[in-house]
Amino acid sequence: MVLHNISEAKAQLSALIEQVCRGEEVILAKAGKPVARLIAFNGPTQPRKPGAMAGEIWIAPDFDTLPDDIAAAMGAVE
Repeated sequence: MVLHNISEAKAQLSALIEQVCRGEEVILAKAGKPVARLIAFNGPTQPRKPGAMAGEIWIAPDFDTLPDDIAAAMGAVE
């Protein structure tokens, strides 16, 4: 774990990112107190596919219909 002040980190961001890519954890500090942590991103490597959950999700037929009391509170009912 490496601790860097924010002002130092601004000037050395590329080098800090390289450290993170090598598996190190970088802690950013403000006035000597840790405030943020830089870690490697381990999210999905492939883009999402639209419709991948087709048939697995159900939406009620009245989904877009407001209950009368809520519609009245919003001024949508005459």
